[in-house]
Amino acid sequence: MVPHAGPRAIALVPGVWRMPTFGKNLINSFAFVEPDGSVTLIDAGLRGATRRLVAALASIGVQPEAVSRIIATHAHSDHIGDARRLRTRTGGELHIHEHDAGYVRHGTPPPRDPAVPLAKVLGFLQRRQAKSDVGRDLHRQRRSPPYSEASAFCTRPDTPLVTARFLHEPTGVLITGDALVNFRGRMNYSFAAACTNFKMSKDTADRLGEVDYELVAFTHGPEIRDDARPAVRQFLKERLNKG
Repeated sequence: MVPHAGPRAIALVPGVWRMPTFGKNLINSFAFVEPDGSVTLIDAGLRGATRRLVAALASIGVQPEAVSRIIATHAHSDHIGDARRLRTRTGGELHIHEHDAGYVRHGTPPPRDPAVPLAKVLGFLQRRQAKSDVGRDLHRQRRSPPYSEASAFCTRPDTPLVTARFLHEPTGVLITGDALVNFRGRMNYSFAAACTNFKMSKDTADRLGEVDYELVAFTHGPEIRDDARPAVRQFLKERLNKG
């Protein structure tokens, strides 16, 4: 067993773990441990998150060098802020959708929705963010190996800033990215001022009711283990009825 000190990983299903990088569940990354012992991480967290991620891996007996790839849901700083350090510490290759890859490579924040007044203020305050090399650009509906096998992630990225959601088909775990959040156990759409296109982000979230999964895991907030898909569909139905 690898010695550990610090945050522990939370088991979701066999081989899948949630790893908080800020607070108990305010910002989460995820680890998928493959049968051969290799690890896929989802999201790199804010700057400084690598220490917590390494500690969380240690809590399940995993060495950092076991990480073969780091998949980022999108290019916000709370998801890729420590990507460069995490890559260096683990040796894992960073994968992100082709539309977001340029922001990560150049250290520029993605644009924010001009229709949201607060977004303009936030965009003015944040003009730079951490940058990192990107090992692989993901494409819409790309299902080539290794993603079509043990790490069968289905993505639906087709926006200028992708809030991708990942479905790990072998385990039935859905990771929402920022399409849906679950702060304090209350499900909601993403924060409008953080989106490049809030309407498109909502459209992405609305499609989560069409996907089959057993557990829904949020990059912001605690997971839903029981009746996960009905809970998401009920939320979407209520929002639709509210107009």
